[in-house]
Amino acid sequence: MIAIIDYGMGNLFSVEKAFVKLGAEVVVTSNPEVVVAADKVVLPGVGAFGDCMENLRAYQMIDAIAEVVAKGTPFLSICLGLQVLFEGSEEDPEVKGLGIFPGMVRKIEAPKLKIPHMSWNSLTFSGNSPLFANLPQESFVYFVHSYHAVPEDPSLITAVTDYGGPVTAAVGRGNVQAVQFHPEKSSSVGLAMLANFKEMKL
Repeated sequence: MIAIIDYGMGNLFSVEKAFVKLGAEVVVTSNPEVVVAADKVVLPGVGAFGDCMENLRAYQMIDAIAEVVAKGTPFLSICLGLQVLFEGSEEDPEVKGLGIFPGMVRKIEAPKLKIPHMSWNSLTFSGNSPLFANLPQESFVYFVHSYHAVPEDPSLITAVTDYGGPVTAAVGRGNVQAVQFHPEKSSSVGLAMLANFKEMKL
């Protein structure tokens, strides 16, 4: 069973719909106990970094996420969900992130381009993320964001995109995989990534 964390923010319906289309058993839940007991967990996110952390705390999800990650449950973060895995963000400098990965979230520096980055863009894969199995380099996905992760350890980056320079598109290590783009809005490529997560084993 895949638990999609409902903490009052995020595009939950489209993520749920995509997994249902793949034949997955899915529950959208705001219950931390259900999250901890799930076979796999998804953390979607849209909005501001500070609001997200405040809501995760209010819904008692911070400890639940830490437990899920620590015990090796496959965990997928999407968009803002990726950003809160890090220690903090320039968007809300006073707010601490989950700190699962060392590093910060920085504003995209693309002086000649519009921010937010809101478009289809291609990916360059690096490393061996299970999400990208059997997908070709330069696969196109849909982005909506103004900030991107800058990990302390560059080997965490599993995909980049070019938007006035390299922009972090995905990070991951072990059971924790995360994408800055929206796979649920990225047509067949995004659906293939979600299918890979559905089948992910450690």
